[in-house]
Amino acid sequence: MFESKSGIFFVAGLGFFGLSFLVMAVLPWTIYAGEKELDLNELAVRGITHEFVDLAERYPEQFKKHFGEVSYESFSEALRIGHRAYVAEACWHCHSQFVRPVSNEDLRWGPVSHALEYQNVLQRPVLFGTRRVGPDLIREAARRSNDWHVAHFWKPTSVAPASVMPSYRWFFDAEGYPNKKGMAIITYIQWLGSWLEEYPYFHGEGPDVAAPAPKEGAS
Repeated sequence: MFESKSGIFFVAGLGFFGLSFLVMAVLPWTIYAGEKELDLNELAVRGITHEFVDLAERYPEQFKKHFGEVSYESFSEALRIGHRAYVAEACWHCHSQFVRPVSNEDLRWGPVSHALEYQNVLQRPVLFGTRRVGPDLIREAARRSNDWHVAHFWKPTSVAPASVMPSYRWFFDAEGYPNKKGMAIITYIQWLGSWLEEYPYFHGEGPDVAAPAPKEGAS
């Protein structure tokens, strides 16, 4: 069998599969196995995004009602709720969160993703995704304004005429302002990629928020 063409291809296939498993699974695991998975508090204190502050300024009454003041604790809460809403609404069915090193993806969505970016609780469950009905979102931070996202959730075709995304009117209150879940999911989406140098407010260049560090164990 192994002397035939089919046998050679079979053995070669097994070899390439084993090599890919080693390079894409075993090797990254050995590199990052000792890295601690960051919790919400540790993510929040790395920096409150400008867009979170912008939500507080644009919707002061609603923001104060749902999140109080801008702080590490309220930012952490918004990220937690936004992430849960993103998963529950199955946004990951149409939007991946992994820029691959193929097909010039970095030209469309930004730098190729690397393993350390996923070592935190907001990447559980893993949201790499396989479909891209919409754009990849792992580099979404500051690419579009909060106003754009508000309009997009209210009526997607108002800002993206070819969009097949449904309207998410339940992210808004009776007066048409973003409710707690709406603000939270925008906060989460605007956080994705904010850790990169390309983010306009990287390394302390963002809003100067005087806020106490979150209490230990809070999430």
